[in-house]
Amino acid sequence: MESLTSRMQAVQSPIIPVVGELIKNSPGTISLGQGVVYYNPPPEAREFLAKFFAEPTNNLYKSVEGIPPLLTSLVGKLQAFNNIEINGENCIVVTAGSNMGFMNAILAITNPGDEIILNTPYYFNHEMAIAMAGCRAVLVATDENYQLRKEAIAQAITPKTRAVVTISPNNPTGVVYSEAALRQVNQICGDRGIYHISDEAYEYFTYNGVKHVSPGAFGNSSKYTISLFSLSKAYGFASWRIGYMVIPKHLFVAVKKVQDTILICPPVISQYAALGALQAKEEYLQNNIGALAQPAVGIAQVRQLVLNSLNRLQGLCSITPANGAFYFFLKVNTQMDAFELVQRLIQEHKVAVIPGTTFGMDDGCYLRVAYGALQKETAKEGIERLVQGLETIVRS
Repeated sequence: MESLTSRMQAVQSPIIPVVGELIKNSPGTISLGQGVVYYNPPPEAREFLAKFFAEPTNNLYKSVEGIPPLLTSLVGKLQAFNNIEINGENCIVVTAGSNMGFMNAILAITNPGDEIILNTPYYFNHEMAIAMAGCRAVLVATDENYQLRKEAIAQAITPKTRAVVTISPNNPTGVVYSEAALRQVNQICGDRGIYHISDEAYEYFTYNGVKHVSPGAFGNSSKYTISLFSLSKAYGFASWRIGYMVIPKHLFVAVKKVQDTILICPPVISQYAALGALQAKEEYLQNNIGALAQPAVGIAQVRQLVLNSLNRLQGLCSITPANGAFYFFLKVNTQMDAFELVQRLIQEHKVAVIPGTTFGMDDGCYLRVAYGALQKETAKEGIERLVQGLETIVRS
């Protein structure tokens, strides 16, 4: 059995556990690695757990696509925030996180050997899912500011292409794509008869007056646009594993087959918590994220503190402006291998970041800096360690 091989050998190993082990072996390390937020779910999420326990049949399997009250609540959220109308051409499926939504989509729309276009730097779990499905990720480089290059995307489409993936606000770069750029890509997909998979896990995390745009709201796009959403980030729901997808109605049966096989149904207790979270007062998001209404609080305040410190690295690193998510993506001016640099930052300076190679960037030394998990005091100490570490290591 030792010689047994499988398709999983072609799939990259997830980097977060690898870096997590390095952190474990270096006590006192501040992590600027994993993409989570520092705050807890709203109290309404906990309050709705009582409703779950009050109904004995909730211990049984429920609908593959999600419980009706949550689906109804999501219809209202999508209309109000995303301008996406649920109609006869599309529908909602609740998932165990938006990563599962992506896997559902890939398995539903592809055959082995098909191609999916990813813009680099890509989100590593997307590339992994494509490989697991026996498909091929076709990589298209973004421009110098990590913005989409619509001509390059169009040129990369072949008869085997099944979808183009966009992530906005972006992981790992933090950039937000303009409405014009997303419309252009969405139009290309419609014209070429392929799907546009839009990952919008960071939809609430935008800054400096930038607003989130959902391609699923564009006219006539619901027949070929797959939109992925998550409660993990905005609502502090990382371990509760609740996301949802808006898909063309013609994919509903295929997606249900995938989800019923892998999951049967999303965790019902988590769905009740999600239903409660969606009832949270607007102040919950404003106070914790701070993005538009209150830029001097929450993650928006941490973001500015991090940016102020990173600006000291001008000349040592290239720092692309980023108005979304809770990431900055640095290009370090060094010949050093990115993972080696990450190891030294943890071992010598007790600060952790993620190497850019895991996002498909191997033409230089790139680092993803995540600041969502930090409160102001921790962020100041963590980013100071990073700045001093890079200055010491790279200039030595």
